[in-house]
Amino acid sequence: MLRFTQISPSGLLRSLVALLLAVSLPVTAMAASSKSHHRTKKKPSAVVKVSAAKRSHLALHSHGHGKRVAVRRAVLVRSEMARPSFGQLSGLHSTVDPLELKSSVALVLDQETNEVLFSKNSQAVLPIASLTKLMTALVVTEANLPLNEMISVTDDAADTEKNSRSRLSVGTTLTREEMLHLALMSSENRAAHALGRYYPGGLQAFVAAMNRKAMDLGMADTHYVEPTGLSSRNQSSARDLATLVKAAYSHQIIRDLSTSPEYQVAIGQRHVQFRNTNGLVHNPEWEIGLQKTGYITEAGRCLVMQAKLAGRQLIMVFLDSTGRYSRIGDAERVRKWVNSTFPIATSIQPTAKAHTVIASPKITS
Repeated sequence: MLRFTQISPSGLLRSLVALLLAVSLPVTAMAASSKSHHRTKKKPSAVVKVSAAKRSHLALHSHGHGKRVAVRRAVLVRSEMARPSFGQLSGLHSTVDPLELKSSVALVLDQETNEVLFSKNSQAVLPIASLTKLMTALVVTEANLPLNEMISVTDDAADTEKNSRSRLSVGTTLTREEMLHLALMSSENRAAHALGRYYPGGLQAFVAAMNRKAMDLGMADTHYVEPTGLSSRNQSSARDLATLVKAAYSHQIIRDLSTSPEYQVAIGQRHVQFRNTNGLVHNPEWEIGLQKTGYITEAGRCLVMQAKLAGRQLIMVFLDSTGRYSRIGDAERVRKWVNSTFPIATSIQPTAKAHTVIASPKITS
């Protein structure tokens, strides 16, 4: 027989509260466990995909879809930066030098006496990027082709290897001298290609002439496959490039066009302004007689110059420099070192001990 016990109103309320707590606690625990599970799954993916340097950026996008977008961008940037140069792959950047240069290869020598003031891995053979255009200019100049002849940018000038951009559209027609000016000053790839294409016999004959000139100059470490420098198969050593600078310096037109600060050309109905890729031509502390810059990923940042320092005519070569402005920084470090170490030259005798740093006998691709 069932018996019913009379319960007071206050007792009934306490019983209902207890019942509600008993039901809600397991549900709350399950929800917390589920959230914890999701957090545990998300965290490792962020740690794996994003380096520590990117975590502060992700903190600004820590909710919803923004986080996933930020992660993708971080991974993309990291993969682009991960592509090493030939010099990095060869371990040349492990070489320590007293000037702490960012270039893995460097050479400073007296143009008149050939005295080497500074040398770092100068025997290494590496891609030279747009330093190639200095040989392009030398071959064109010594061929004595009419500088006022009109030449055009053609479809085959499009860069299918590096997909680099150009301000010279297909069909642009300029004089040979204008193309030479843009190739040397602004490192215009399509201008350099046009110079080679309009050489007698065409592009193949032009590349053969480039290699023949290198042999005539004794540049045994040098080889060219095209006139722009976009190919990593265009290679040379710092010693060979110093020889090239010396030969190119003998031509007034190459000196003038390579050091021109800026130049404007008429392209169709527009007037387009081009500027020098080497900011040091604007610096009053430099007396630069010839220069050329270069860059592709495989070559790093490159620079060759002829300049007057401490009363000397010097040739400087910097290859495989890391960082957008590092080659300029290296040139400045060398300038300050030369001015402080070598007094104004009054004779051809060495005035101070030269620095030579060598990492390996020869590097080729």
